[in-house]
Amino acid sequence: MAAEIINVTTEEQLREALDIRMEVFVQEQKVPADLEIDEYDTLEADAFHILIKYDGEYAATGRVIYYNKDSAKMQRIAVRKAYRSKGLGRVLLMAMETQARELKLLYSVLDAQCQAEGFYSKLGYVTVSDEPFDDAGIPHVRMKKEL
Repeated sequence: MAAEIINVTTEEQLREALDIRMEVFVQEQKVPADLEIDEYDTLEADAFHILIKYDGEYAATGRVIYYNKDSAKMQRIAVRKAYRSKGLGRVLLMAMETQARELKLLYSVLDAQCQAEGFYSKLGYVTVSDEPFDDAGIPHVRMKKEL
């Protein structure tokens, strides 16, 4: 079954993306809800939300924001538990990188949970932070990739 990549353009799609994030980050990883949802989580915001549909279900989401004049920041990358190990994280990140290239950005930056550092390394990301830092109670590292 092929994954379908959806660039979020409707309130319904945005709600699906936020539902995935609430399930993965708030329920599963215990991130406080008020830290999870922010000013980029509207259709009017300067952000690009992506959904992945797999087998007729919304399975993964992420968003791309401008980090600086030449870099995109990949954020809120989440794959529902039932859909992990199916390659959807890779598909999602590639779609996010395509979005960043279309915006004429040269680099992709992300703050990876330490447990996911290996996943991002395999996709060409290099750790640029000296040591892990805390984000919402979870250890992270900053990673970067040339697009």
